[in-house]
Amino acid sequence: MNAEVIAVGSELLLGQITNSNARFLSEKMTGLGINVYYHTTVGDNRERLTEAIRVASGRADLVIMTGGLGPTKDDLTKETLAEYLDKELVIDGQTLDVITRFFEKRRQPMTANNKKQAQVIKGSHVFKNNHGLACGMVTDTTPSFLLLPGPPKEMYPMVEEEVIPYLAGKGGSGVEITSRVLRFFGIGESALADMFDDLIENQENPTIAPLASGGEVTLRLTAKGASLSNKKALDELESTILSSVNDFFYGYGNDPLSKVAAEKLKSSNMTIASAESLTGGLFGEWMTEHSGASSFYNGGVICYDAKVKQNVLNVKEETVRNYGTVSAECAEELAVNVKAVLGSDIGISFTGVAGPHSLENKEPGIVFLGISTPSGTKSYPLNLAGSRAQIRERAAMYGCFYLLRELN
Repeated sequence: MNAEVIAVGSELLLGQITNSNARFLSEKMTGLGINVYYHTTVGDNRERLTEAIRVASGRADLVIMTGGLGPTKDDLTKETLAEYLDKELVIDGQTLDVITRFFEKRRQPMTANNKKQAQVIKGSHVFKNNHGLACGMVTDTTPSFLLLPGPPKEMYPMVEEEVIPYLAGKGGSGVEITSRVLRFFGIGESALADMFDDLIENQENPTIAPLASGGEVTLRLTAKGASLSNKKALDELESTILSSVNDFFYGYGNDPLSKVAAEKLKSSNMTIASAESLTGGLFGEWMTEHSGASSFYNGGVICYDAKVKQNVLNVKEETVRNYGTVSAECAEELAVNVKAVLGSDIGISFTGVAGPHSLENKEPGIVFLGISTPSGTKSYPLNLAGSRAQIRERAAMYGCFYLLRELN
């Protein structure tokens, strides 16, 4: 079965809200073995909505429409679709009872336009809205049209509780679509894709889709077939990929690098303390975003000034004089000393030039990381590009990445 998602609402086109519904619906349909080939966004305009419906009808077996089911005049989805299908709109009694009780309970008058939310296209299967007033529905036509409320707090549970069991119960091909996301850091999207150019060029099943975001790169592997054969195919493809780029691989799914590092610290029963110069506490902020951070993050020192590095974290005067604060030697001392000062198992440090001006005759983007563990101390030189904010963020990400390497 092939599907298209039509998101209805002028606020989407104006950029006032993000269309998170399309991503959610694609994920859920994929799990049912339904291919989503198109996403369309259209404003609250009857003519343009009719055209979007006409186009989708010619290329999809299931057209999923979100938004435009409310009580106001610009909520046109049901009316427009009913006109296109030459179907009558009727009142669903159960939904009308829910709406009536809603206003009675709050001792508020129910205006006539609220009855509009109980209208359904005649012959449709109705989905209850347990988190709002407008019901959902799926038509008995070819193609089928699935109408869902726009607010995610209403739409998400309706899909989980009502729509997925309904669609699963309709049977189907028995084919599942299974995806696995591999996460990488320290290698660019083009470099990663180039390494597997032949696989990507000739892919059929499973497929590979690279995506870069926030300094990380992901590969989404997707297999289509029976559940066990999908797992085997993905296992084999993953093994092929990691045999070439295992050094850059750090995890699966949607968890960012900082969360994976934090979880690894927690599961390793080890604590860490940070000494941050150019990152200004960013690494510590990321660690403390995660629940249970007090069990693995002892604390940090923001040591921007050289005097703080020397007086608080005991960096030797000769180190600063001979090598400067932006140096591997200073980074290693900071990591060792913050570990001692804050009583942690691991110390990590960040020192460098975020820009836009040079420091100690070193250009923006020159960064040194220090990591001190019970087995020894290392420094990692980096040469980062980008704005001041990007350099700071990438430095903190490299800190998480090299920390993971040490923990592994």
